[in-house]
Amino acid sequence: MPIYEYQCKACGHHLEKLQKLSAAPLTDCPACEAPALGRLVSAAGFRLAGGGWYETDFKSGSKKNLAGDSGSGGGDSKAPAKDGAAA
Repeated sequence: MPIYEYQCKACGHHLEKLQKLSAAPLTDCPACEAPALGRLVSAAGFRLAGGGWYETDFKSGSKKNLAGDSGSGGGDSKAPAKDGAAA
């Protein structure tokens, strides 16, 4: 479920609400109770839950950035050798 941001046009109160996609937008402000609440356009906020959501899941071949390879100079020297052997 996405998190929507709302702001009251009457009092300026700002809130976030976890709602279903099919849920109707909120209209009444919880602070001043005026029917002036409007949904804001903002960056999507989401959280990946569960196992298996890793950087390397959707990369193939030598495009994988593994934690051990990026920091060591040995990882850089091994990649050209593998490419040369495969070609």
